[in-house]
Amino acid sequence: MSFPHPSARHRHAMTAAAILLLTAGGGAAAPAPHRVVAVDPARVQTPADLYGDLFVAVQTRRIFPDGKTFVDAVPRRAAAAIMRDWRARGAMDDAALRAFVLANFDVPGLAPAPAPDTGGGRVAMAEHIRRLWPVLTRAPLAPPAGSSALALPRAYVVPGGRFREMYYWDSYFTMLGLKADGQGALVDSMIDDFVSLIERYGHVPNGTRSYYLSRSQPPLLYTMMALSPATHPAVKARRLAALKREWAYWTVPERTTTMPDGSTLQHYWDARRTPRDESYREDVETARTSGRAAGEVYRNLRAGAESGWDFSSRWLADGRTLATIDTTRIVPVDLNSLLYGLEQAIARGCADTGDTDGARVFTARAAARRTAVERWLWDERGGRYGDYDSVRGRLRDGMTAAALYPLFTALASPAHAARTADATERLLLAPNGLRTTTVATGQQWDKPNGWAPLQWIAVEGLSRYGRDYLGRAIALRFVGTVEREYRASGKLLEKYDVEESRAGGGGEYPTQDGFGWTNGVVRALQDRYSAR
Repeated sequence: MSFPHPSARHRHAMTAAAILLLTAGGGAAAPAPHRVVAVDPARVQTPADLYGDLFVAVQTRRIFPDGKTFVDAVPRRAAAAIMRDWRARGAMDDAALRAFVLANFDVPGLAPAPAPDTGGGRVAMAEHIRRLWPVLTRAPLAPPAGSSALALPRAYVVPGGRFREMYYWDSYFTMLGLKADGQGALVDSMIDDFVSLIERYGHVPNGTRSYYLSRSQPPLLYTMMALSPATHPAVKARRLAALKREWAYWTVPERTTTMPDGSTLQHYWDARRTPRDESYREDVETARTSGRAAGEVYRNLRAGAESGWDFSSRWLADGRTLATIDTTRIVPVDLNSLLYGLEQAIARGCADTGDTDGARVFTARAAARRTAVERWLWDERGGRYGDYDSVRGRLRDGMTAAALYPLFTALASPAHAARTADATERLLLAPNGLRTTTVATGQQWDKPNGWAPLQWIAVEGLSRYGRDYLGRAIALRFVGTVEREYRASGKLLEKYDVEESRAGGGGEYPTQDGFGWTNGVVRALQDRYSAR
């Protein structure tokens, strides 16, 4: 198993100037003084912006097998100088183009890093995971000039493999394991990093790269904060302010759908209408075959990436073909359940600080959202929660693991929760864990794959409503699948086939090992059920 570490050139201690520009301190202790410089995300240039036709040539000609490789590279000199040299040289074949890139950029992942000895397959899985935390932990980061990485003031954990940066929704599930393994200080550190991102950019980006700034991911910061509640008044105030800014980001008009009764719910979105930097070639090909306006396809692909389910039949107009993707037209049950939880968390935070008006406003917003979800995202005939198609004026077909989110956030009525549990047991419970959907499309967020975060959402939600026996069955089956693969390969993987108990497949890249959220959920489930 290999986990790329940044080279000495890429490991940067925070300078005094950088600390002044970022937030510092937090957790349960008194915060250090800090000054935040806000940045308009739209003005931050991505590699596609900086390198133009050079970028297009590298990505479309597949100079590197993984489109993420070039966008994570660090230039050895100013972008303008590189581009002048590139344009002066004229046409290049693929070999010459690769040589040009390698001469001008430090490119990650070309040579595998030495595999750390984490006892893969030889020690108990829990011990292996405990040994992985230091391998996946990164020091505070002040990126070198020209890097696509975003600065972070405190230590953080990456998923592993090609994912060299901190990701938003991944991190909650990773933190579950950190907490189970007594790494509470690292949980606080990562929460501070996320608060810092909101203070600088107005939201938590999909991941800590410039090319992720145009979108976010499922808003789970309030659940992270619940894992390590603040005690110092200044820290509590700062965290509450961050949650309010996040709520404002998610409820702008571009992200809002007005339902037939005049209520409003939110959908996924992205501020750009261009191919994703990290998947440029794939997005161009998808748009080319779609018969639709390219910008429309690109935005919907980007919005699908924001959902975390990239990609799934949930977002496909025909339920099968990626070229029909229409994510922005869908009102998703998972997002709105999490926003309900966020509104409740803000209401509690306001009440805790004596802001009775704020508590009243956000309590009312949560209640209105709950009413709208129960009316528009509930399928009475199917006994399940689903995603509303705003064009067709009805729920999309099919049971998916997203139906468990109203249980996870305690939004569901007891009657609806009971019927959802029944549908889950009947349709989603597989021999080796929880299916993501009931259809096989070749997309990675469909059957037969099972994903660690969705196992946790289901287990927590079902247990909350008295169906712990079903949650326990999901947990034991999934952990057993992870254990079997670990014993066979010495690896913990990003996703698993829960039909056949093997590595998962599908998607735009090979299945990755590491792996942050699998480690976290497995340790949390082991901790939860071994105690019983």
